[in-house]
Amino acid sequence: MNIPTNRTRLFEVLAGLLATQLIVFGLGFYMLNEPARIAESQTQLQFVQLDDAMTLYAQNCSVCHGLAGEGISSIPPLNNPALQTMAYDDLTKTIARGRFNTAMPAWSKEDGGPLSDYQISELVGLVQAGDWNATQDRVVNLGLAPLVPFATEPDPALLAEVANLPDGATLQTAITIFATNCVACHGADGLGTGIAPALNDPLVREKTTDELTRTVTLGRAGTLMAGWSNVLTPEEISAMVTLVLRWDEVPAGILPAPNVPIPTTEESIALGSQLFSQNCSRCHGPEGQGTQRAPALNVKSFLTDTSDIAIQQIVTNGVPGTAMPVWGDRMSETDIQAIVGFIRQWEATAPEVAVPTRGGGGGPPWMRNNATTTTQSNGQGTTSTQGQGQGQGKGQGQGTGIPWWQAFDWRILLLIFGALSISFTLIFMGFESLQRRPKKNPLEK
Repeated sequence: MNIPTNRTRLFEVLAGLLATQLIVFGLGFYMLNEPARIAESQTQLQFVQLDDAMTLYAQNCSVCHGLAGEGISSIPPLNNPALQTMAYDDLTKTIARGRFNTAMPAWSKEDGGPLSDYQISELVGLVQAGDWNATQDRVVNLGLAPLVPFATEPDPALLAEVANLPDGATLQTAITIFATNCVACHGADGLGTGIAPALNDPLVREKTTDELTRTVTLGRAGTLMAGWSNVLTPEEISAMVTLVLRWDEVPAGILPAPNVPIPTTEESIALGSQLFSQNCSRCHGPEGQGTQRAPALNVKSFLTDTSDIAIQQIVTNGVPGTAMPVWGDRMSETDIQAIVGFIRQWEATAPEVAVPTRGGGGGPPWMRNNATTTTQSNGQGTTSTQGQGQGQGKGQGQGTGIPWWQAFDWRILLLIFGALSISFTLIFMGFESLQRRPKKNPLEK
């Protein structure tokens, strides 16, 4: 029978004590450093999310909200302090579900949009904590800079004559604003177009100042007329109302008509291709094949049954109640005609049935196995990111994800080592106990 010596017992005790100490000190060190590790991880995750959000913004939002969230025309800016302090849930709901009776569509997949909940949370982070200068650079690098609204220049000589009228300075201010923001819809000299009604009309001049002020400020629900309170100051809105009430005093021809569309040529087709890629492909697909967000354009049923005039009207006026925005207030007739010509050239080879492009999923950046990015050495490569909405562009693509050696926490290894030490110690002591047990004599009764 093996009788353990004092030295063996001392070795067992010391081994168990060492294992216990390792675990205690390891857990203590881990607990002391865990807050700093979590903070560092959160910072890294925020950087990755904001980087993704800038690409999402360029692909889906810049066309309406501008290069750096400044807003285009009557579309409100995103780079304002009110949104930075807005409740997270409220801002999330606005992006996910859109805003009723506005040009803001729903972006959540549950509401028919292309973005996952995770991607929407990234955009919320961009609005509330993002760098808009860096966002502007991303939009430009991806080749997705939106077009500026169509504007015209008032006739200088006639504008000078307006100064001699009562409140001439106010009227001059209003005419300049109208030329920059309103002429694309309401036409030369405010005589109206197929997009918006005439403002230079006796019936309009019969309206009260309060009614006109309310219309300019808040817009008109169910129409293409948006509110301008986010763009114009109260003084500028008052000047616009004065102009509407006194159009009959303004010299005719002070605001020229929009440019006449150019004929369809190889140059116009090339221009239409560029404009379509910049402004339309993110919803209708790069080849017009359609997506979950917008119907197919490159299909026989659409091109055969829809005339060029009808397509031009759709592009110009938008489609109320859908995600199709109004383009007549940001593109010239030449640009719109170029897009129509580009779409029409698909008719010869258009399929009978379209196969729409479907957006990818969301999730943390390191779990996006379907994200692909290619970049040429000159920084002008093509970037196509699945799982981040639809869109293509030229720019500097950046991959996401964290190397495994950065994600691995060595303190976990310390805990595993401590646990194994205890386990081996217990096993060793168990074997020693079995060896110390006296053997029974088979002759004993």
